[in-house]
Amino acid sequence: MSQKNLEAKSSARERLQAQREKEKARARRGRQAIVAGSVVAVLAIAGGVAVWASAMGGEDTTDAKMAVPKAAADGDKPAVTVGAVNAPSTLTVWEDFRCPACQQFETGFRSVIHELEDSGRMKTEYHLATIIDGNVGGKGSLNAANAALCAQDTGKFRDYHDVLYSNQPPEPQDKFADKKHLIQLAGKVKGLVTDNFTRCVNEGTYDGFVQKSNSAFATSGYRGTPTVLLDGKDLAKAKGGRFTPADLKKAVQGTGKAKKPGTGSVPVS
Repeated sequence: MSQKNLEAKSSARERLQAQREKEKARARRGRQAIVAGSVVAVLAIAGGVAVWASAMGGEDTTDAKMAVPKAAADGDKPAVTVGAVNAPSTLTVWEDFRCPACQQFETGFRSVIHELEDSGRMKTEYHLATIIDGNVGGKGSLNAANAALCAQDTGKFRDYHDVLYSNQPPEPQDKFADKKHLIQLAGKVKGLVTDNFTRCVNEGTYDGFVQKSNSAFATSGYRGTPTVLLDGKDLAKAKGGRFTPADLKKAVQGTGKAKKPGTGSVPVS
């Protein structure tokens, strides 16, 4: 074969490979573009917009015998509540522990959310999803959510929730699928690692609860994570899509002026 023919054949292979890469990139963008319902501009705090796709992951295998974590809300939209049960404002968060945009939201808003929860002005209802498991495969979203619910049994959901986001691996690396790793991370929360917690993580005690929550998200009409609502209002649509932690604090404190702060926290016993 002549040099000219070899070069032409090589060029054709390169064009084919380039086309394949374009198709793969297009598919990834397709998964990541269905995000109109997430808190897009909340993430403007990081200097840009970052959200994640909502292809549903995980199979709903729930039944009447589904285990429910202590003080968690079962029903059509399973959730864990952090803060005073009678707080005047409610922040509703739909999230996935593998979701990079959720990690950005949690990192940027964490201190304000904690302050408002601790002051009794706001409670937060967390609904857990397994979107990334569905998008790219794996079980990290499911296993991390189950582990967080295991932490809820001893009243340490918030602490462990924050540890997971502070140690979130890159999306393609399904490190949260490793239950030993999840237990190691739990060591960062004082008193969390016990025989009961370890057993709960290893046995996937609350997998059904997580799967039911994910199914609720699939039929909710929301299209991406994080989806964040303040007293029912979608923050992605507030202030032209540029809602900030300072705006959250102002909105909640303004609401709280006419109402007494809540007292106590959701009991875990």
